[in-house]
Amino acid sequence: MHEACDRVLAFAFEEAERRDCPLRAVHGWKMPAAYSYVPFFDPDNERDIGRSVTHMVDDMLLPWQHKFPDVNVSHNVFMGSAGEHLVRASQGAGLVVVGRRVRRSALGAHVGSVAHAVLHHAAAPVAVIAHD
Repeated sequence: MHEACDRVLAFAFEEAERRDCPLRAVHGWKMPAAYSYVPFFDPDNERDIGRSVTHMVDDMLLPWQHKFPDVNVSHNVFMGSAGEHLVRASQGAGLVVVGRRVRRSALGAHVGSVAHAVLHHAAAPVAVIAHD
């Protein structure tokens, strides 16, 4: 996952530095599908996973923060629909940067649901960065 994010993060940090503006990283996550079948779900599991995801995002951003020390970075990690949160986060943004997986098939959509939602509903210009 880190390699896929590198292209998106490189673009976002370069743009933030070029524009001399802060960067806000937004990362959404969902509980594994298997948890919907657990009859006695422990809410502590959700908090533990949320903390793990937050640490993962911290680790992903750290090398970029060292490479771009003049870029002021903050981040939001949340559980839920990434598309909805990114659209909300686009309010007041100068640019929204979103990644999309490269799809090699000639059939089907080539833009995922998150990029699609952001392209159609963001309140700011959108840059879609393709990655493997």
